[in-house]
Amino acid sequence: MSRLLAILIISMILTAGCAQPKPTLEPEPIIQPPPEPSPCELIIVYDNNPFDSRLETAWGFSCLVRLLQTTILFDTGGDSSTLLRNMRQLQIDPKEVKVVVLSHIHGDHVGGLGGFLRQNSNLTVYLPRAFPSSFKDEVKAFGAKVEEIHEAGELLPGVYTTGELDGGIKEQSLIITTDQRLVIVTGCSHPGVLNIIRRAKEIVPDSKVYLVLGGFHLSEASSTQIESIIDSFRQLGVEKVAPFHCSGDETRQQFKQYYGDDYIDSGVGKRILLPESKQSE
Repeated sequence: MSRLLAILIISMILTAGCAQPKPTLEPEPIIQPPPEPSPCELIIVYDNNPFDSRLETAWGFSCLVRLLQTTILFDTGGDSSTLLRNMRQLQIDPKEVKVVVLSHIHGDHVGGLGGFLRQNSNLTVYLPRAFPSSFKDEVKAFGAKVEEIHEAGELLPGVYTTGELDGGIKEQSLIITTDQRLVIVTGCSHPGVLNIIRRAKEIVPDSKVYLVLGGFHLSEASSTQIESIIDSFRQLGVEKVAPFHCSGDETRQQFKQYYGDDYIDSGVGKRILLPESKQSE
């Protein structure tokens, strides 16, 4: 009996020693994929050339520059009503805009600013120093910050201004760096579109020009003059072109003929995807 009892006791001890507590299973962490960034793109929100039939055309120019870290409105067209209606149709919230860049003082480029600032004044307006003091004061009265531009320089990471260039009127153009290539956005190119391209290449040296977009101010140029300018575009290494606003129908037709698939047919509502911007670095 004592032997049996001893066996039972030993068996119980061994069984107890072998019993392992059930492990607590911790749930595997859920790894969320990083959100896909919005594409870098240009959207023409105001122009006198049609493209998207839902939108209104009017004489003037405005282009939304949507980058990974900010959104820029380059020029504001001739009136805010058309500008804002087109933005609504394109589902663009004015409050998305963090920076406004004005190329020059002409009404078809700054006429929409007041109405736009009534929708969103929590931003900075970069304008040529030559703008009248009264204009700058009105912008400040809306609550926006004003930065006067004279020299070329970097406005934001990867975004540059040509500074004030003289073409009978002081005008600045915008330079966006994308994957070692430049995108140049012009308002009216009063200083000459070729001069603007050359200045951009000086400001950001060792970079190719991916795209020149905007008004080329060639509506009164002869066919021979346009052909010469196109030859210079090629010599300057411009890969793609998108002329509109004051470029003229003949200019658009000739650029399309020479550039072929690298010509971007543009007008109000056109979206142009950009290579990866340096802002993503």
